[in-house]
Amino acid sequence: MRTAEEIAGLSSWHADWSGLRVAVLGLGVTGFAVADTLAELGAELLVLANRADEETADLLGVIGVPLALDGLDEAFDAFAPELVVVSPGFAPHHPLVERATSRGIAVWGDVELAWRLRDKTVRVAEWIAVTGTNGKTTTVQLATAMIAASGKRVVACGNVGVPVLDAVRDPIGFDVLVVELSSFQLHYLDSMSAWASVCLNVAEDHLDWHGSAEAYREAKAKVYERTITACVYNIEDEATRTMVEQAEVVDGCRAIGFGLGLPGPSDLGVVDRIVVDRAFLDDRHRSAIELTSVDELEVVGLGSPHMVANVLAASALARSLGVAPGVIRLALRAFRLDHHRTETVAEADGIRWVDDSKATNPHAAAASLEAFDSVVWVVGGLLKGVDVNALVAANAPRLRAAVVIGSDRSAVVDAFARHAPETPLFEVDTTDTKEVMPTVVRLSAAVARSGDTVLLAPAAASMDQFTDYADRGNRFATAVHEMLGGRADDDEPPATPRNEL
Repeated sequence: MRTAEEIAGLSSWHADWSGLRVAVLGLGVTGFAVADTLAELGAELLVLANRADEETADLLGVIGVPLALDGLDEAFDAFAPELVVVSPGFAPHHPLVERATSRGIAVWGDVELAWRLRDKTVRVAEWIAVTGTNGKTTTVQLATAMIAASGKRVVACGNVGVPVLDAVRDPIGFDVLVVELSSFQLHYLDSMSAWASVCLNVAEDHLDWHGSAEAYREAKAKVYERTITACVYNIEDEATRTMVEQAEVVDGCRAIGFGLGLPGPSDLGVVDRIVVDRAFLDDRHRSAIELTSVDELEVVGLGSPHMVANVLAASALARSLGVAPGVIRLALRAFRLDHHRTETVAEADGIRWVDDSKATNPHAAAASLEAFDSVVWVVGGLLKGVDVNALVAANAPRLRAAVVIGSDRSAVVDAFARHAPETPLFEVDTTDTKEVMPTVVRLSAAVARSGDTVLLAPAAASMDQFTDYADRGNRFATAVHEMLGGRADDDEPPATPRNEL
């Protein structure tokens, strides 16, 4: 049996992991990567999960790791782990996590494990850490593209791209890992010392997992701890500035702000639609470096305010590594957004149909709504304990109508009754997943007018009715194309809003 001090001291791939009894909680992509990594290191393992797909379970058997799917408490006790490594879905109040913490057993996440094992190859990567309520994935992809364009070997990993453990085990190694970190991963992270870090923004989200807004913010703030070179924060989000001010960082680390207004020294910002850097140059008190323009960003779908903010944050991270301004500009010209992120799926009769299914919380939905003047808003799903009242109130003036979907419809409908009673409201109450989006599209088409945008920005998670946000977006796009390819009969009666029944 190893002591707590000995386990805490395991901070290298080349340390002695052999025989260490580790319980791995969960068998998704993350859980398998943890088990595969620790099996390679010779640890004694048990994976505990409520469910597992057949292929992953078979692979676990191939690498010789046992799996428990029933009687998890008893299996945990019988195994008597010295260390527990959790998948991000396991909240602090999960019975197995509480079982471990109450007994003084160390509980790590996969990112904590990856940080400790990052020296497998001679080529030890610097880490760029990205979190925030909204914009993480786009910022990670932007920063990765900029760094790759400079000639460095770089990969996007963590909560996007490949699991971070797979990245650190790459046989060649990387110069840089750009790591997307969810609040779940950050909760279980205590050792990382990133080269540069950013929290893009903070708004209430995942309250059911964290238990409170304060706990959620505390998890996000961990991204800045022990940062080496640059703590990048959002000038327009005071919470991120406070996080930086309170963080314990490496001596010499700088605070770098980004925002859509005129930048001060040590900031990146926008001057007369020119995106500029006043942080990473010697004469930053009197001059600035041009990186790109808002006009150029609009050409590649990055011209909306929240996308420009993501570009600024990514540029700051890239500049902290010495990526040249001209390289950043070229990388941005070649960049293309992923699907389901403010993606135009069709335009017809002056109506634009936009899929932003990735807007899974009110903060993301607000950014999406603000990009359009007149909107038929498709909203709702699994709200995860967050309140949509402020979102509805703030955006009521731009709404032509709203179409409400999902299991938590009543909370959304109540918000409209309080804050936007004049907005035509349609409620999709079908329990047939295949019919949700065709119904959404039919209702939206009936009320939309030329110049409107029908916007899928649900402000909620998707798992109540769909596999994930991508499935939700794909079904929306399919329904749009089917409707435009075969329009309903002219004599079909117009839809009647729920609040007019």
